Amino acid sequence: MAASDTPMALSGLVVLDLSRILAGPTATQLLGDLGATVIKVENPRTGGDDTRGWGPHYARDASGAPTDLSAYFMAANRNKHSVAVDISTSEGQQTLRRLAARADVVVENFKPGGLVKYGLDHATLRAAHPGLVYCSISGFGQTGPHRDQPGYDLMAQGFGGIMSLTGAPDGPPMKVGVGIADVMCGMYACVGILAALRHRDATGEGQHIDLALVDAQMAWLVNEGVNYLTSGQLPERRGNAHPNIVPYDAFAAADGHVLIAVGNDAQFVRFCDALGRPDLGDDARFATNLARIENRTALGDVLAPLLAALPKDEILRRLHAVKVPAGPINTVEQALTSDQAAARGAVLTMDTPDLAHGRLRLLANPLKLSRTPVRYRRPPPRFGQDTAQVLATLASAPVEKG
Repeated sequence: MAASDTPMALSGLVVLDLSRILAGPTATQLLGDLGATVIKVENPRTGGDDTRGWGPHYARDASGAPTDLSAYFMAANRNKHSVAVDISTSEGQQTLRRLAARADVVVENFKPGGLVKYGLDHATLRAAHPGLVYCSISGFGQTGPHRDQPGYDLMAQGFGGIMSLTGAPDGPPMKVGVGIADVMCGMYACVGILAALRHRDATGEGQHIDLALVDAQMAWLVNEGVNYLTSGQLPERRGNAHPNIVPYDAFAAADGHVLIAVGNDAQFVRFCDALGRPDLGDDARFATNLARIENRTALGDVLAPLLAALPKDEILRRLHAVKVPAGPINTVEQALTSDQAAARGAVLTMDTPDLAHGRLRLLANPLKLSRTPVRYRRPPPRFGQDTAQVLATLASAPVEKG
C-alpha cells in the first residue's frame, strides 16, 4: 500500500485552530499528524502567529532571504492550512462562524471570555452546533481568582511549582530548558479532545474542555507533588539527583559526566561489583534504597572519587555489562544524529521546493502506530497561504478533509 493510501486514525476530522504560540499549536499539530484537517486561523493585522517572528533562526527562501517560518513556529505547525482572517471585523467573524459550522473541534487560547464579543465563544457556537468539541486553553483557566492573568510558559512553571524543584541545590530556581508547561498542556488538550470526540460519537453531544497551563503543570509534579501531599515536607532542589532513588544522578568522570540510575538493591550490588567495591553492597548504610536515601551524602562521598578516576566510556562499558542503567549526556546535535535517532526516525525531512535547499528538517512525531501511522502531509505553512482555497470551499462544497 502506498504511503498516501495508508489509513489515518483521524481522517475526516476538521479542526478549527484559533490558537497561537505553543500549547494550542502542539495539540493541533498532534491531531494533524494523526490525519485531521487543521485550519489554522492567523491575524493579518499582526502578521500571523506570534512565533513566526521568534527568531533568530528562520527557514530561507530560494534567494537566501529569511521567511516567516521561524524554527519556533515550524516546531508546532506542520500538517495545517494557514488562513488569514481578521476576527475584529464583522466579515471575519462571519467567516469564522461558517468555518466552525464545518468543524468537529475548535481550539482557542484567547483570554477567558475574550471571544464572546465576536460570537465565537463556546456557549454561542454550541447553541448552533451541539456536537461541537470546544477546547479553551488559558494560563489559569476559565474560573478562579487568577483567570484574567495572562499565561506564558515561564509564569506557569513559576506558579505551578516546578521551578522550585529545578536547578542546583545552592542555585536559584530554574525553568526547564524548553517550554515544557506549554507542551504538556498541549498533550493534555489532545487527550481531552480525543476523549470528548469519543463521547460525541457515542451520544452526539459535544462539550467544553477548560484547560489551564498552571493546572496541567501542577498535575505533572507527579511524585514530588505527592511526596509533599503525603509528608507535608517541601521538596528540595537536588540538581540531577532523585528524591526517591539513590544513586540516581549525573556523576563526574575523568573526561566529562555520565548518568547513573540504580533503581533497586540488586542493581546496587552489581553496581558496586562493577566499580571494584563489593563491600559497599554489604554496608548497612547503603544496603537498601531507604538506607541510601538517608545516607546519600556519605555514599556520594565514596562514589565521587571512584567514578572520577575512570573515563566515561569505561564506566558505561562496565555498567552496561552488568545491566545497571547508565548513559551519556548528549548535546542536541549528538542526540539528533545518534544511531538510535536514525533507527527510530526522530528527524524527518519534508520537501519544500520554494525554500532554500528544497527541504525542511523537523522533529518527528514519536508515535509508532501499526495500523494508522502518522503521516507528514503538509510542511509548516507560510502565513495565509491557504486562505483562498479554504474560503472558496465555504461557497461550494464542505471543507476538504485530509
